Amino acid sequence: QLDLSALVALKSQLPGSLTLAYHHLLLRAANELEPFRYRFDGDRVRVLDVVHGSMTVLQPDETITFAHLPYDADHGRFVAVALPQVRAAQRGEVAFDPAQDEQTLMHFTTLPWMDFTSFSHARDRRRPDAIPKVAFGRLVDTGRGHRMAVAIEVHHALMDGLHVGRLLERFEAMLDDPEPWLAGPKGVAA
Repeated sequence: QLDLSALVALKSQLPGSLTLAYHHLLLRAANELEPFRYRFDGDRVRVLDVVHGSMTVLQPDETITFAHLPYDADHGRFVAVALPQVRAAQRGEVAFDPAQDEQTLMHFTTLPWMDFTSFSHARDRRRPDAIPKVAFGRLVDTGRGHRMAVAIEVHHALMDGLHVGRLLERFEAMLDDPEPWLAGPKGVAA
């Protein structure tokens, strides 16, 4: 359960949407932490230079598709590329680049209909899958602020709870004071 009150307070000033803002912040935090860029390469582990996002998008017929969220440390540039991808996916157009290496992604799903305490993604256990998977729950107005459930799944052979804890610490720090992170580049370059 993370506090999104400061981010919600900036909502009217954000390009794109609140959803893209928190996706960007988490993706930015993940790019700053090397274990979130680890992927299997056969029987070896490779370290990616950058990871991008893949976001579930609900279409009008209530089927799910995906939008590619190319990472850029600059929030404005991130939104300028990601928002058309999301809108194309919502219209049912192919927004995903078939040449995109899936291993360079983090998988994101947003469940605005529910507040959860646990979440588990479907996985094909027959193949190694080191792609981190994140679920965002419903934004809840507590009367004193806004909170949202976040679930993060990782491959335990590549990282431990320590690393997930560091990601959450970094993400929470960005959420507590989001304006500098959404104003321009800082930290990891695009």
